[in-house]
Amino acid sequence: MSVCIEGKNLIALPALIDPHVHFRVPGAEHKEDWRTAARAAVRGGVTTVCEMPNNQPPCTTHDRLIEKMKLIDMQLQQAGIPLRYNLYFGADQDHLEEIAHVSQMCKALKIFMGCSTGGLVIDSDADLEKAFGLAKQAGMLVAVHAEDEAILREAKQRYAHADQFSFHSKIRPREAAVRAVEKALNLCARFDVPLYVLHMSTREELELIKQAKKAGLPVYAEVTTHHLFLSENDYQHYGGFVQMNPPLRTLSDQEALWEGIQDGTIDTLGTDHAPHTIEEKKLPFGKAPSGIPGVETLLPLMLDAVHRGRLTLKRLMELVRFNSEKIFQLTPHDDLVLVDLELECEVRAENLASKCGWSPYCGRILRGWPVYTILKGQVFEASQGTPEGKQQLEAYLHAYGGDKLALFR
Repeated sequence: MSVCIEGKNLIALPALIDPHVHFRVPGAEHKEDWRTAARAAVRGGVTTVCEMPNNQPPCTTHDRLIEKMKLIDMQLQQAGIPLRYNLYFGADQDHLEEIAHVSQMCKALKIFMGCSTGGLVIDSDADLEKAFGLAKQAGMLVAVHAEDEAILREAKQRYAHADQFSFHSKIRPREAAVRAVEKALNLCARFDVPLYVLHMSTREELELIKQAKKAGLPVYAEVTTHHLFLSENDYQHYGGFVQMNPPLRTLSDQEALWEGIQDGTIDTLGTDHAPHTIEEKKLPFGKAPSGIPGVETLLPLMLDAVHRGRLTLKRLMELVRFNSEKIFQLTPHDDLVLVDLELECEVRAENLASKCGWSPYCGRILRGWPVYTILKGQVFEASQGTPEGKQQLEAYLHAYGGDKLALFR
């Protein structure tokens, strides 16, 4: 699945799918929009995204879904970037009847089992059962943000006087994640509906997923880059800039997630790209929002991990492309990302395309970077590309046409 481009010292890989992004449209365009997000995606070698429904207003009705798609299409046209996108539909206890009307338009039903960003939540067992049952009838995959709301509320009361960002991992304790995954797996078994567990963060969740797979349940697991590369030790240095939901965990949990990547328990890598402005993230604990950007740094971080022996390039491609195609039933395509596996560069804020303009990985020197992204036959400059190189590559592709493009498949 790779090929050397003659004279370029580049390797062509299948372009990435990010199955978990928040591009903030509608309602929070001051943080990000599809014009800036599309540029960030292609600069990171990502040509397909699956976008979440917790917008303002949330995407919980057919009409809101149509309006959201119109906004996305307009902004992508303005950006001149034909980014491939798919949408999650938001489960809302007041609009569950809408699920039947959107089953052919969305790739999955998103259920927040605990409150996060945007106010969407289904926290009663009766409504959870109803949502899973309707998803089964509609033939939809169920994706869960697995944190138990009752446990979150109790922990928030227990730490009501907390004033340090390190308390975020206590206010959203591991028990909330474990309890929610247990509940979701029981519903998966009861309704025989495929289940996608988003942004797993603990060793216990991983073990539950492993046992469920052994039992033959149709369950899939996602891990994010921030849970692989950051831990609760990072609060001391980064404060609110590493606050996200679910929160950072221990180094032991982080190692368990890497083990899950190696043994196949983890199916996909998502970024949970959820940008906020620098001013918002500088707010004190209790006021700063949760979420960090990630779509632009996914590939450099993971290529560096390949060099460090954490996983193979083949396994990486399963996690960032092929498994998502299967799980979300996406049509295969020939998009590519051309990478320089030996290139070492520092992550710098001034080089980022995301509107928020920052990353918790700034200052890290990573080995292996995307240079050009080919999306629907168009060449886009990636993180370490140059306009001159882009022109040369476009001329190369134009000169040799389909015969040479076949080598990339």
